[in-house]
Amino acid sequence: MQETLITQINKERLPKHIAVIMDGNGRWAKEKGQDRLYGHFHGVESVRSIVEGSAELGIGYLTLYAFSTENWDRPVQEVEGLMGLLVDSIRKEVPTLNKNNIRLHVIGDMSMLPDFARNELKEALEMTAANTGLNLILALSYSSRWELTNAVKQIGMDIKAGKIDPENINQDTIQQYLATSEFPDPELMIRTSGEYRISNFLLYQLAYAELYFTNTRWPDFRKEHLYEALIDFQSRERRFGKTGQQIQEEKQLA
Repeated sequence: MQETLITQINKERLPKHIAVIMDGNGRWAKEKGQDRLYGHFHGVESVRSIVEGSAELGIGYLTLYAFSTENWDRPVQEVEGLMGLLVDSIRKEVPTLNKNNIRLHVIGDMSMLPDFARNELKEALEMTAANTGLNLILALSYSSRWELTNAVKQIGMDIKAGKIDPENINQDTIQQYLATSEFPDPELMIRTSGEYRISNFLLYQLAYAELYFTNTRWPDFRKEHLYEALIDFQSRERRFGKTGQQIQEEKQLA
């Protein structure tokens, strides 16, 4: 099935950046009579599959919504288990990331992470910093409202310090203060498990992204599901506020 689907993908029209809300671990586990951590554990295999599939296709950037600021309100046992799973997974995966030339990045409020998790992440970031292939971005302890609030604070401080003239603030200015300032905006956002919302994820950056929703639970999401999302993405006409006729005329002139 993978081979059939991949032949339908136009390698010249791939999104530069894919963002994924990895949803459904807990429900997947519940359906199997297991606790939520069982689902998170099996979700790691899906991460591995999608990272590998993205790298093989030549995708430049892949952002995974791994843990939101709201997730800190979950039961203590689940949060502690997630932090342990995060550290264990990163420790095991760094050699594979280096082997596949994948660079790791993290966005989010790292100050909220326990010391052992923060130290492990720092080491992984340093160990993959020289890689030049896929940029794998983990959104950890992240929320878009946190990001935007922090950006406004930083802009305000720089105005106060005389570094910015308020009259000159534009979209590019705001972009420079976001946690994603190093990366292009996502062109495709995938959410698993049948939920139809963005959940405080990259609200500014997803302004013109194509949204793809699937009922597949995250632990069951594999390369073929990624390929299906890409085929759907390539079937859409991306107009960015223009008319379809304008887009067709621009293609003819190109």
